[in-house]
Amino acid sequence: MKIAYIAAGAANMYCGSCLHDNTLAAALLRRGEEILLIPTYTPLRTDEPNVSQRRLFLGGINVYLQQKSALFRHTPRLLDRWLDEPRLVSWLASRGISTKAEDLGDLTVSMLEGEHGHQHKEVARLVDWLANHVRPNVIHLSNTMLAALAEPIRRRMNVPIVCSLSGEDIFLEKLVAPHYSRAHKLLKQDARHIDRFVALNRYYAEFMSDYLAVDRRRIEVIPHGLHLDGYITRRNSETAPFTIGYLARIDPDKGLHHLVDAFRMLASDDRLPPIRLRVAGYLDRSFRGYLDELESRLKADGCYDRFEYVGEVDRAQKLAFLGTLDVMSVPTVYHESKGLSILEAWAAAVPVVLPAHGAFPEMVEDTGGGIVCQPESPTALAAGIRRFIEQPELIQRYGSQGQRAVHDRYTDDIMAENTLQLYRELTGGEPADRSSEPPPAASNR
Repeated sequence: MKIAYIAAGAANMYCGSCLHDNTLAAALLRRGEEILLIPTYTPLRTDEPNVSQRRLFLGGINVYLQQKSALFRHTPRLLDRWLDEPRLVSWLASRGISTKAEDLGDLTVSMLEGEHGHQHKEVARLVDWLANHVRPNVIHLSNTMLAALAEPIRRRMNVPIVCSLSGEDIFLEKLVAPHYSRAHKLLKQDARHIDRFVALNRYYAEFMSDYLAVDRRRIEVIPHGLHLDGYITRRNSETAPFTIGYLARIDPDKGLHHLVDAFRMLASDDRLPPIRLRVAGYLDRSFRGYLDELESRLKADGCYDRFEYVGEVDRAQKLAFLGTLDVMSVPTVYHESKGLSILEAWAAAVPVVLPAHGAFPEMVEDTGGGIVCQPESPTALAAGIRRFIEQPELIQRYGSQGQRAVHDRYTDDIMAENTLQLYRELTGGEPADRSSEPPPAASNR
């Protein structure tokens, strides 16, 4: 089967969606499928061997310039090709170009207008290339912000179109008037041209069914799967301090401030053994002040020496980081739709403490890999972590349960097989077997 998988790059950071797309494409390639992982906006950055195409479409520089100036909507292809050079785009992305929704309202609306927006020639170039050179059996879009491609693709090629659901509402909800209402309306219009959507969990399938105004039966649930090579079980040292971990980008949305405040409460309790907080993840320069403020709180309480920000980590560093943890928490403020780093913690037999919203309750219930607590409450979060400090046997129990669940149900091979079943159903092959999929969960958002 020939698959065109069109993925959105995330500038210069490791992104959960990019990691998912690359892991899925690599697993399909190992199965002998002919899949092209096609980057858009920026090259994909991944901590595993990158299987994406070097060629870049809808390059971030061209997209931006065509939004800002009519002149660049009519430039020759030679100039466009130079501006789409992946090394140039990656270099500019590393200079800290804003990806904040608040700054990108007009551009977001134009991209959702697709062939009717300012980037129409970029859309046409991608569609022409797919029709004339790739001629795929199925096309998969990595998120609904690319859904405007579906209508022109459908006119040129009689192939099914699949679209993943990747937390787009979090970005869209930050758009300001008048861009938000226009973007949301366009997104629902674009969704009509998608044959099937894919969500990573039942919570987000249910939520996005309402958000996009699409029939829930058009949304498949195919959980993320990990490539498990290199994962080791957490260290077991009675002499090391109890270690709380956080693995996500440094961003108020991810709730690091709640974890820092919970840590401060625990660190001030003389009845508890020594504890430390280790944090890993991408830090955009715009959030440097946010991290500085958190570090100031820790210094004021006299526990800064037990805090460590290790920076952004590659795969080897990530696996080593997970091996130092007793428990992990990413207490997001928003309702999580993916939870990739949580699966990574479980793969290393690290239990978790998470807020009881979004996909987290569903994930914890399915795996038995941790506990949930009241959202946006450092006090409740501290109480959840305290259970593991005071009852260390829970670390082994919940960590092992999470690890077994990942090996049983959340591997890249299982994800690839379930995705292939969907492709086969849509292309007239054998139907997808979804008899084991649990019933839709009620939305808690």
